[in-house]
Amino acid sequence: MALGIGIVGLPNVGKSTLFNAITKAGALAANYPFATIDKNVGVVAVPDARLQPLQKLYAKGDRVPQIIPTSVEFVDIAGLVRGAHKGEGLGNQFLGNIREVSAVAHVVRCFVDDNIVHVEGRVDAMDDLLAINTELALSDLQTLEKRVDRIRKNAKTVKEDKELLEVVEGLLPHLNEALPARTFTFHDPVVLARAHKELRLLTAKPVIYVANVAEEDLPDGGNNPHVAALREYAKTENADICVICAKIEAELSELDADEAMEYLESLDLHEPGLNRLIRIGYQVLGLRTFITAGEKETRAWTINAGDKAPAAAGVIHTDLEHGFIRAEVISWDKLVEAGSIPHARDRGWVRTEGKDYIVQDGDVMNILHSG
Repeated sequence: MALGIGIVGLPNVGKSTLFNAITKAGALAANYPFATIDKNVGVVAVPDARLQPLQKLYAKGDRVPQIIPTSVEFVDIAGLVRGAHKGEGLGNQFLGNIREVSAVAHVVRCFVDDNIVHVEGRVDAMDDLLAINTELALSDLQTLEKRVDRIRKNAKTVKEDKELLEVVEGLLPHLNEALPARTFTFHDPVVLARAHKELRLLTAKPVIYVANVAEEDLPDGGNNPHVAALREYAKTENADICVICAKIEAELSELDADEAMEYLESLDLHEPGLNRLIRIGYQVLGLRTFITAGEKETRAWTINAGDKAPAAAGVIHTDLEHGFIRAEVISWDKLVEAGSIPHARDRGWVRTEGKDYIVQDGDVMNILHSG
């Protein structure tokens, strides 16, 4: 399961620089609007500190299990501008790319640099943020206005469309105020979730606000007024904010592991911005990771929070889900503490779980199946 996060924002806010750093994919990063016209896609490994200790447990001499982390997909979407919902600046193409991702990382420029042109001639983080949010909301408004007549017609005979119409009629004035669909409340959360799934609105997607700051504002942008304003706004949406210096991330991507860690420590950081962004992305989308481990490989797998054991088995292979009997489960840290599965069994730490077991983040699982 790939986690698709679309990186959006105005031109020259640092989107492509950040994308280059976290994917090393070489997306074009130039100092003029519309340098990025086509979307760029990069799939990167999710850093997971749990995998190496588990790898060591199964290493025998020169035979060391391969580590296979799960992955996350980043999509660098060209810079949006005011009027994008009307097609300004190739807006229709860019908005279509956003529709394909699962979540949005909205990069907001919170640094001043006279050498990097701002598309509107000044740095104003909140104005930039609201410009993008307004364009997305107006695009969603157009989408609903085109569909509402058909939904009204169907609502006369179809219960589901009657419920959908209630949501749409509430969303229309909400979006008209340039408010995102994700902040719209409805008396029936189940109906609202179904409506979001069917309508595929841009502003219904979970969002992470990425504050791109100068080096001196690391680690948390505490003294940056743009970041402070962004934090206050994010609270109104119950959204997450991630403070990153795209320039530093680009420099880190050119260093080996030891050099990168030394550089991070000099900046009072414990991990690259990529790690924090992925972790927040997992939280936003409600994802969890379980692990399989053995002599050949130690591998991480991504599932949805609340998935039961058969569904997790199906992520490995559909045959495992169809033939699922039970799973042997142990938390990764308990396995490392025990030193081996046999020692963990002796301590009573290996559990046998059935089809109703809800898989927890960090579970090490051995699937038993028929066929």
